[in-house]
Amino acid sequence: MQTLGLSDSTPRSESRLKSLFWPSVESNTDVDHLGTQGFWLCAVVAIMSLGIMVVTGHMITGFFVFVFFYLGGIGVRERSFYAAIVVFLVYILDFFFSGPSVPRILFSALLLSNIRATWLSKQWSQGSLEAELPPRLTETIGDKLGDQFPRWFWPKIRIVYYIYSVLFMLLLAFGFAVTVAQHIQGVRR
Repeated sequence: MQTLGLSDSTPRSESRLKSLFWPSVESNTDVDHLGTQGFWLCAVVAIMSLGIMVVTGHMITGFFVFVFFYLGGIGVRERSFYAAIVVFLVYILDFFFSGPSVPRILFSALLLSNIRATWLSKQWSQGSLEAELPPRLTETIGDKLGDQFPRWFWPKIRIVYYIYSVLFMLLLAFGFAVTVAQHIQGVRR
C-alpha cells in the first residue's frame, strides 16, 4: 500500500480543525488553495445575499452586495490583501447585525485565513522556493471560473473595485450610523 502511495505513513502535523481555521501557510501552493477556497466562498455569499435580498424585496441592494462580494472574491483569488480585508470586514459587520450561526462562524474563519495567507505570501522574497506560483487548471468549467477568469479579470477591474468598495463601505457606515441614531431616539422616548 505504501509503495503505491495509497497510505500515508507520516502522521498529519495539524488537526482537521486547525487546518480548516488556521492552516499552515508554507508556500504559494497553500496560498493558492486558500485563495481558491476564498473565491468560491465569496461567490456563494454573493449569490446567497442576492437571492435573499431579491426575495425580501431589496433587489438593488442585493445587486450591490453581489458585486461587492463577487469582485472581492476575484481579488482574494488573485492574492489581493486589500480585497481579503474588506470582504472579511463587511462579512463580520453583517455577522454582528444578523447574529451568529455555525455557517457564519465557519465562513468568517475561512475569510480570516485568506487575510493571513495573503499577508504571509507578500513577505516572501521574489524567486524564493515558497514564492513560486503553482500552475492553474483549465480542464473544467470550475477551473475556468475559479482559476482562469480571475487571472484575466482582476487586472482590468482592480482599481474600479478599490473605489467601489470604499464607497460601499462608506454607505454601510452611513446606514449603521442612521440605525444607531434611530435606536437611540427610540430609547429616549
